[in-house]
Amino acid sequence: MGILFTKMFSNLFGNREARILVLGLDNAGKTTILYRLQMGEVVSTIPTIGFNVETVQYNNIKFQVWDLGGQTSIRPYWRCYFPNTQAIIYVVDSSDTDRLVIAKEEFHAILEEEELRGAAVLIFANKQDLPGALDDAAVTESLELHKIKNRQWAIFKTSAIKGEGLFEGLDWLSNTLKSGSG
Repeated sequence: MGILFTKMFSNLFGNREARILVLGLDNAGKTTILYRLQMGEVVSTIPTIGFNVETVQYNNIKFQVWDLGGQTSIRPYWRCYFPNTQAIIYVVDSSDTDRLVIAKEEFHAILEEEELRGAAVLIFANKQDLPGALDDAAVTESLELHKIKNRQWAIFKTSAIKGEGLFEGLDWLSNTLKSGSG
């Protein structure tokens, strides 16, 4: 019965593929999120030098997820991955208040990129499980999300370690992509 339902659902909505970039400063939790979504568990990670790419199947959308390293020296190379991107998942370490200004500057630079003009934006206010983590409203203010007028965006409080908020964010993203935006 489950297979039959899945096939019917696929026929109704079709299987879509989406290219998603996971961006953010180093140590924000991008790789932990990627593998939590793909394998359903926390995997020990090291800083990403270059990129990780994985396929995540969710809500009839096959997400080709590119997790790009966030170190200062690597960020200029992010633009090499911008073409044909339908969505950006921007990961912010909500407990790293000292670097929120840098996270905001990098985020707004991404939004200015011509090749990402049509991309939907999902922000994960990550590391909510840590003491002193800012909530989604404070991260929204810090990143000046109110300035985003020309694209769909949403922010979700997440904890990659606990797996909280990630699938709610993917629900929003898959619905946004299915509706043709992004």
